Amino acid sequence: MAYMLLIVEPTGQRAERTEQAGRDLYDRMLAFGADLKSRGMLMAAESLASQDRAVRIQKRDGRTRMVDGPFAEAKEMIGGFFLLDCATREEAVAIAESCPAAQWCTVEVREIAPCYQ
Repeated sequence: MAYMLLIVEPTGQRAERTEQAGRDLYDRMLAFGADLKSRGMLMAAESLASQDRAVRIQKRDGRTRMVDGPFAEAKEMIGGFFLLDCATREEAVAIAESCPAAQWCTVEVREIAPCYQ
C-alpha cells in the first residue's frame, strides 16, 4: 500500500532558524530518506519551497482566481513529503514516528486512495 507522510510545519518556522540550523535539519531529513530508500520503501520524497513562493488557483463559473502566497489565513504549510510503500497503516505510522521532522513539525500519514473513497 502507498502512504504519504506530509510534513506540516508552522508558516514562520523556517525564518526563525539560521541557515546553518536549517541545513542541519535538512541533512537529518536526507538521511531519513536515504534509510527508507535502502529499505526499499521510499517511492518519492521532496522538500517544498516556502508558501511565499506559491500560488493557489481556483476555477469557478468559468473564471480563474489566482492568489499568490503567503496565504494570510494559513497557520501551517506543507513543507515536504515522503511517498512510501508500506505493508500496513501501522508500519506507515511507525515510520512517521521515527521521522526527524516530528520533533519540530507535524507528520501527517495519509493512505493513497481514489478521491471517491
